[in-house]
Amino acid sequence: MFKKILIANRGEIAVRVIKTCRRLGVKTVVVYSDADADSMAVEMADETVHIGPAPAAESYLVMDKIIDAVKQTGAEAVHPGFGFLSENPEFAKRLKKENITFIGPNPHAIEAMGDKISSKKLAAEAGVSTVPGHMGLIESTEHAVEISREIGYPVMIKASAGGGGKGIRVAANDKEVQEGFPAVKSEAKASFGDDRIFIEKFILNPRHVEIQVMGDKHGNCVYLFERECSIQRRNQKVIEEAPSPLLDEATRKKMGEQAVALAKAVDYDSAGTVEFVASGVDKSFYFLEMNTRLQVEHPVTEMITGVDLVEQMLRSAYGEKLNIDQASLKINGWAVESRVYAEDPYRKFLPSIGRLKRFHPPEEGALNDGTVRMDSGVREGDEISMFYDPMIAKLVTHGKDRDTALDTQAAALDRFHIEGIQDNIPFVAAVMDEKRFRSGDITTAYIADEFPDGFNGMEPTEEQLAYLTVSAAYVHGVFARRAEKISGRMTEPGEQRKDWVVILGDRHCDIELTLGEDNSAEIVIDGKTHTLETEWRPGTHLFEGKLNGEPFAVKFADKTEGYVFRHRGVSVTALVCTPVTATLHSRLPEKPKPDTSKLIISPMPGLVVSVDVELGQTVEEGEAVCIVEAMKMQNIIRAEATGTVKTINVGAGDSVAADEVMVEFE
Repeated sequence: MFKKILIANRGEIAVRVIKTCRRLGVKTVVVYSDADADSMAVEMADETVHIGPAPAAESYLVMDKIIDAVKQTGAEAVHPGFGFLSENPEFAKRLKKENITFIGPNPHAIEAMGDKISSKKLAAEAGVSTVPGHMGLIESTEHAVEISREIGYPVMIKASAGGGGKGIRVAANDKEVQEGFPAVKSEAKASFGDDRIFIEKFILNPRHVEIQVMGDKHGNCVYLFERECSIQRRNQKVIEEAPSPLLDEATRKKMGEQAVALAKAVDYDSAGTVEFVASGVDKSFYFLEMNTRLQVEHPVTEMITGVDLVEQMLRSAYGEKLNIDQASLKINGWAVESRVYAEDPYRKFLPSIGRLKRFHPPEEGALNDGTVRMDSGVREGDEISMFYDPMIAKLVTHGKDRDTALDTQAAALDRFHIEGIQDNIPFVAAVMDEKRFRSGDITTAYIADEFPDGFNGMEPTEEQLAYLTVSAAYVHGVFARRAEKISGRMTEPGEQRKDWVVILGDRHCDIELTLGEDNSAEIVIDGKTHTLETEWRPGTHLFEGKLNGEPFAVKFADKTEGYVFRHRGVSVTALVCTPVTATLHSRLPEKPKPDTSKLIISPMPGLVVSVDVELGQTVEEGEAVCIVEAMKMQNIIRAEATGTVKTINVGAGDSVAADEVMVEFE
């Protein structure tokens, strides 16, 4: 085995590789940019090398700097992680030329699978299912009908030069092709000046299912079953699971064997993923592409197989034969992964940047009837930078079946507390309880279908209202008792005030609260008595307890008046008042919302890429005013109303804070 390797990456994947190397007794070198100087990966590594400024183009993507770091430290091999240089065949070739081992597939495999056209050709030659279609000249409507019959309905008639949703029709029979083909041809000519058309199979209820493969340098290759990655937003995976709720044993075997056949066709000798689009109607599947690297979602595969994929990559790169065979691989239970992103789900998932004032993930290990695993590269106090991907953690849970894994995931998300930045935990937690997701009847359009207007929070269920009510009441009761002690007005337990009103948003709930001396309480709501057991103490903003014997957890944060309580996508302001104060509170007028239509405000911290207006210019509603970049995303900021530019406060290259006024209108 290698004595020392260099990790040419950052964040959670660098930490993930270090953990396996420590177990195997392999020393690690981590390269880092200015932004990562105090990172967890730098702290954990045996050696570190600074490679430049924060922008990846000046540090992590500069091959010469990585190779110099290898030579400087005497590392024998490089693990590229994912992203950056991990699928760059030139990097693999450079390392080979320098007699440095690349912990990944051979350059030929990377090159062959990196080209979309050649990879599909190779897949077809290897006997892998590819989307049936006709890319050649289609001479007439009759010819289009003939082709469509050969492919099999339904088909997609699509403009070759199409884009933006124009020049597309789905046809389910001959008549619809006869009507749709000339229409698409005409639309293509008018929109793109090019009336060439192609026809391919239309996949009903498409799902993203991928197969994990692992090969060595001796011709051996196995598949480690599948992952379902259909829960995506803008082609960005959000929730993954293994195995897939769609596949049966026969389909799984067929898909796995095809993935191995493709891998063997290019002498694949590391961890890789063959991606398929599968139909939720008939389980037919077709090759999309092959990712020649370790995938972000690899932990769910590790959880159901017990195989450490990073270890297998190291052993394969070192020249060892695979120590696993297909017959010995079995699926054990179910695993689910939620990607925790630094983004605001309530503001169209815009990136969120700043310092992690609190970062309290759930404890790893047993939780309820399942287990929890956390992969992260950050700690409390770390800065979330604008320069890199917004993913800050991966929360993985495992259970004996899908329901157990999902229940454990939901419970773990309840216990994941972050402050200082916005995060997508409310959104993924809401998905965990959503009926359609729970059924497994999902497609790649799931988020667009179920949240067509974006995420605006969830309405609380009766069960959630009970959790939030008793939590707010207990927290208030403990603080009220503490205040009595401090003031010297401490009364006997039975003499404490019991009648309170819990205000959750616009809901008023009359309760009776009796605090016990043993971390318990009795709370009467609508005449029904509830028992609460908890170990909660002031100083923590995670409230865990058992309500009538059922465990639950809610998170809360301080407000000027009261608290904000959160549970699985539900967020409410909570106040606990005396009945008189509650009556007065209900009479307060609502605060008017400020008019920001004449202001262009940055929705997030970032870098101004361009300002596309001038002083005195009349700007129409919806017109682009400027572009702000953060975390690899460029966001076009548009005018909310028509107006004349009065003031421009920023220019290209400036840094802006969230809610900073960039442009003002007359």
